[in-house]
Amino acid sequence: MVRMTVLASGSRGNSTVVSSTRTRILVDAGVSCRELFKRMQAAGEDPRTLDAILVTHEHQDHVQGLAVTARKLGIPVYFTEATHRAWIRWVTPRKRMTYAEWLAERKQQAESRAAAAANPEPANSDTNEREAFEEEQETLSADDVKAKPDPAALPFVEYFTAGQGFSIGDIAVTPFTIPHDAADPVGFVFEAEDVRIGLATDLGYIPANAAMRLRRCDVLMLESNHDLDMLRDGPYPWSVKQRVMSRVGHLSNNAAAEFLEKGYDGQAEYVILAHLSESNNLPELARVSAEHALRDRMSLLGNRVLLATQDEPMASILL
Repeated sequence: MVRMTVLASGSRGNSTVVSSTRTRILVDAGVSCRELFKRMQAAGEDPRTLDAILVTHEHQDHVQGLAVTARKLGIPVYFTEATHRAWIRWVTPRKRMTYAEWLAERKQQAESRAAAAANPEPANSDTNEREAFEEEQETLSADDVKAKPDPAALPFVEYFTAGQGFSIGDIAVTPFTIPHDAADPVGFVFEAEDVRIGLATDLGYIPANAAMRLRRCDVLMLESNHDLDMLRDGPYPWSVKQRVMSRVGHLSNNAAAEFLEKGYDGQAEYVILAHLSESNNLPELARVSAEHALRDRMSLLGNRVLLATQDEPMASILL
């Protein structure tokens, strides 16, 4: 039996479990570890049985709980190498300073050293207190002095390359490149026990390579992020609106419907609309748009349209 459970989907966090009889994979960890475990348990999934985490890209709504979850469970995380590097930069931000600030800092350090050399500290009670403090520090055990944990530390890291398939347990995974403003974003197709599941969210349009990979799926999870009129008239700054509507932004209801009507092969039992914007979309707008595109293909056994939500897990799909 193959099972798919969407735990969260939207701009505040994304995560999905894909499992076979023997293997369980978490796709993205975009909410906190505590929330992930809570939602898995509510959906009848045991977090302790997860075998790996796959990352589509490094944006916060896909990796927020990644490090804590991986460390708590002691499981490997699969990235593309570029996504891993970008994620490390995100979790370990470095202080940036101007050249003038750097010069001022160097000057202050030089003045402090010169003052210390010209006025050595006299042996007095302050010095005795300093020595006592230093002696006390030297006697502390290793357990008392703990290094600050590395926020980018993971139990195991595995790299994959878009376009090259690999396996985790008995689940075959095919990653494919998608157009989004991230370092090396991917969608996935999972195959196990003669079931094929395709995931494609966070993409500005559907290129030919993605359309090809998404053929013959039993479950298709497709982004339907925004209604164009709501986005244009909505509260976002114009620069953000341009990003969302761009070729490396997010898929609109219209774009998703156009793919479902003209580029999709109609083979899925379930079509899941995902990553719906809370500010620039309405669930019923996304549903009506998709159902109109699928009007000649929908049946009791095929192309049933489901909506993934932000605040609670979707009922598991069993195949």
